[in-house]
Amino acid sequence: MGYLPIEDHGVIGDLHTAALVGTDGTIDWLCLPAFDSPSVFCSILDDEKGGHFSLRPTDYVRSQQLYLPDTNVLLTRFLSPQGVAEVLDFMPIHTGHGERHRLVRNARVIRGEMTFEVECRPAFDYARCPHTVSTGKTGVVFDCGNFRLGLTTNIPLKETNGGGAGARFTLGAGERATFVLADIGENEGPGDILSPPEFEELLGRTLTYWRRWISRSTYGGQWREVVNRSALALKLMVYDPTGALVAAPTMGLPERIGGERNWDYRYTWLRDAAFALYALMAVGFEEEAGNFMGWLRDRCAQDRDGLLQPLYGIDGRKDIEESALDHLSGYMNSGPVRLGNAAYEQIQLDLYGAVLDAAYLYNKHGAPLDYDLWQNVRKILDWLSDNWQRPDEGMWEVRGGKRQFVSSKVMCWVALERGIRIARQRGLPGGDGHWISERDRIYEEVMAKGWNPQRKSFVQFYGSDALDASLLLMPLVKFVGPTDPRWLATLDLIQKELTHDTLVDRYLNAEAAPDGLAGDEGSFSICSFWLVECLTRAGKLDEARLALEKMFSYANHLGLYAEEIGTSGEALGNFPQAFTHLSLISAAVHLDRALHHS
Repeated sequence: MGYLPIEDHGVIGDLHTAALVGTDGTIDWLCLPAFDSPSVFCSILDDEKGGHFSLRPTDYVRSQQLYLPDTNVLLTRFLSPQGVAEVLDFMPIHTGHGERHRLVRNARVIRGEMTFEVECRPAFDYARCPHTVSTGKTGVVFDCGNFRLGLTTNIPLKETNGGGAGARFTLGAGERATFVLADIGENEGPGDILSPPEFEELLGRTLTYWRRWISRSTYGGQWREVVNRSALALKLMVYDPTGALVAAPTMGLPERIGGERNWDYRYTWLRDAAFALYALMAVGFEEEAGNFMGWLRDRCAQDRDGLLQPLYGIDGRKDIEESALDHLSGYMNSGPVRLGNAAYEQIQLDLYGAVLDAAYLYNKHGAPLDYDLWQNVRKILDWLSDNWQRPDEGMWEVRGGKRQFVSSKVMCWVALERGIRIARQRGLPGGDGHWISERDRIYEEVMAKGWNPQRKSFVQFYGSDALDASLLLMPLVKFVGPTDPRWLATLDLIQKELTHDTLVDRYLNAEAAPDGLAGDEGSFSICSFWLVECLTRAGKLDEARLALEKMFSYANHLGLYAEEIGTSGEALGNFPQAFTHLSLISAAVHLDRALHHS
């Protein structure tokens, strides 16, 4: 099949899982029944044996994709001399236990006459589990033993090579064909064919859900469409049963083509917590913020000694063993394809700042923290007070050994400072002065050891000459003032050495702490949005606005971002990435507010 560029995809979902839909009408990524379940289609990771669900005209000149306004219902339009055809893709919102997860595809011809080809060829369990194919009057059943899929349609399907089913059919103007793929029980058939009125009712319910949801947005600034699209993308990455937010709905997409930086992001990082709560509450989505806070509360309660993991499963599980799927070639031969994520075993001290900042924000803007939650927070802060001096793997999860990373120390300060604030504002018991003394020790140490007088800059780790884009968090978390001379000198150097116009690299590999991995990577989009926010807070509003609007131009045709932007402007890494969309919202909200008050 070949590989589409990562950015040539849209995403649809049902708040339990999500699918990637290419501009060529191919679904090349889907896990069922949840984000972190084994895949049923993964041709984006192996175009030969990964499995796919293709639906497109046999002959077309070009295609276009758009979301129906204010929804996550995706339309792919195919243009040719023979006419115009469209494929409408969506997943009805999963609302209850026992309900099927359904993927609905509707092909229609707008004008002229078009011949389509359809092939559904699943590859269960990351293409490790063989399956049987059974065709019937209403469709096909794919059975791999412990998991079954049913595909229903009024188009007669025949078994194809490789364990698929497909057909070629012709539609005239105004004619339609609908395909519904669903997980089914052990003794079930493919199901009943969806009639045109039933399809319209299902589509209408899905459109209404998304439009009602986004209507709750309180953001009315000048980048409303961009911000709302990011909010809609983030909602697709929420696992509704627990409120957890996955870092991305995909795994294994490379941060460098042909390289080994291919991670599984279908889990929830505590680091995202404060950014998620702030961004969601800033645009009016208090319910989602509250649900995520509930998930976070459960992780704090689950912890016994105060040592939190960097990431957890969307259901809260702790063990996320990492292994390599060596039978998959990887996107454009970018291997290994990693399943699971060994970073769950790392010590990353910066996450404590994220957790406490989230608790502080929710206590201030959401609901007051209760005593039982505060007892768990106290335990975490007591542990941190005794352990912040330890080296760690840092927020970038390096695999080249622990260091005294400056951003980790800054976020330790954030954790203690926010905990002290909560205790003071609420009159809660806290620290016996120990938190305050340790907070002050951290601050003095960062100023003494994290500042390099020769470079006239804060640096990546103590004793280093290297810059690190994580330092952009320093004014955002209020560790330094946005116009502090030391900070402005650091910001200037970051713009000179790590920034290409508005694209910001995390660090320069040759100078930075070894991350244990070969090769370079793209620019990190989240760092670019942090730069916008730093410029905004420093009062450089024209520069910030230009940087923000240039970053908007690096989104794909649907307004979606992967983790990184490559040297040719291509999307790299898992897609779409929650952290990037969270930082976009935060940057836009802050700049919009500053412009209105300038």
